[in-house]
Amino acid sequence: MPALTSTFDPAVAGTLPGPEWLRARRLAAAERLAGMELPTSEEEVWRYSLVDDLDLDSYTLAAAGGPRPVAPEAALQAARSAGEAAGCVVVVDGRVVHVELAERWARRGVRIGPVADQPDGAELLGAVSGAPGAASPDLFGVAHDACSVEPVAIVVPDGVVVDEPIVSVDWMSTEGALTFPHLVVRLGADAEATVVDHRGGDDVAGLAVPVVELAVGPAARLRYLDVQCRGPRSWQIATQASQVERDATLVAAQAALGGAYARTRADCRLVGRGATGNLMAVYYGDGDQTLDFRTFQDHAAPDTTSNLLFKGAVAGHARSVYTGLIRVRPEGRGTNAFQTNRTIKLSEHAWAESVPNLEIENNDVHCSHASAVGPIDEDQRFYLESRGVPTEVAERLIVEGFFREVLAQLPATEAADAVWSRIVERLDERLDERLDDRSAT
Repeated sequence: MPALTSTFDPAVAGTLPGPEWLRARRLAAAERLAGMELPTSEEEVWRYSLVDDLDLDSYTLAAAGGPRPVAPEAALQAARSAGEAAGCVVVVDGRVVHVELAERWARRGVRIGPVADQPDGAELLGAVSGAPGAASPDLFGVAHDACSVEPVAIVVPDGVVVDEPIVSVDWMSTEGALTFPHLVVRLGADAEATVVDHRGGDDVAGLAVPVVELAVGPAARLRYLDVQCRGPRSWQIATQASQVERDATLVAAQAALGGAYARTRADCRLVGRGATGNLMAVYYGDGDQTLDFRTFQDHAAPDTTSNLLFKGAVAGHARSVYTGLIRVRPEGRGTNAFQTNRTIKLSEHAWAESVPNLEIENNDVHCSHASAVGPIDEDQRFYLESRGVPTEVAERLIVEGFFREVLAQLPATEAADAVWSRIVERLDERLDERLDDRSAT
């Protein structure tokens, strides 16, 4: 295995700002980090990934000192993409640069801002993902615990229903920077909120290692949308950890469109009786992009439900990877769990891998998984062609209809519309290129 490089010098943990409890947390992770090695694609959870191609020495930890970076206009535009918002936080290269919260929500106890500024910050951070390194599968999670500069929290207290989206923006703006953004979303009992988490960036060759913790209290309802639009040369290795309590409902959606290599591991743990976790994703890759998804639906309580639907398309020389596991623990009697991944290959050079799995330790369950990778359906295309639709246009219409099933379910209507607009732009670009090629011949 490759040795740990100087990029993750554990000594950096002691130099980062924050309260004593946060510094102690970083140092505990740094001590563990010193003895760790980089993962490789030989490990099952990294199978089919590009981790072997990662050159950590080409990145430098984003500076924690000096003046705060200025939020680029593009980052502010991303913050406005969800329309009228209850509040917003913008993080650039791992540092908080902008926080706002409507007064009417502040009066009701809603909080947004750095975890270090919260009176219960020590209890908020790591409550879902665990103590430093405890739930982290590899070096990246532990390095995140050691090097995250300014973790951010969104807290909605018991019984509060926030009827406008709350927006978080994580932006990469520095060439060669390595960042560790961290977002905690916590809903109290019978609370409700929609959170739009925009992950974007300038055209820089950076590496982001974000962690998101979603804690959904008893009978609470959280709708979370992760919009990944990283720059074309950026890498992302992300973790999303969620915990859903009794009678609570989580909708956790992803829209993956950017990055040279963008990976997200999503762990959804249903820990209370009657908990529900709905996971969905829409993704589109072209050029040489690789979009990588790993999901874990963990049923650790009776009468829980999870439903996963991931749909995507790959064009050019793009690649997509999906591996998912439904795990039903012995205490998971009455589980209903479903997992579906479908990917369309739009070119002969595109490549997709889909590997669903089940691990069931209780016989009173309803579980299923489905997977499909292939080109556009020939019968659908022929039907449109027989009615005078050109081949290239017919394919575009089929892909549009293919995506609609997920897009119609995405949280935050205006943010979902923006996602659809981005997909339409890329479909139109591909259509124009094919029509130009056709006319040239």
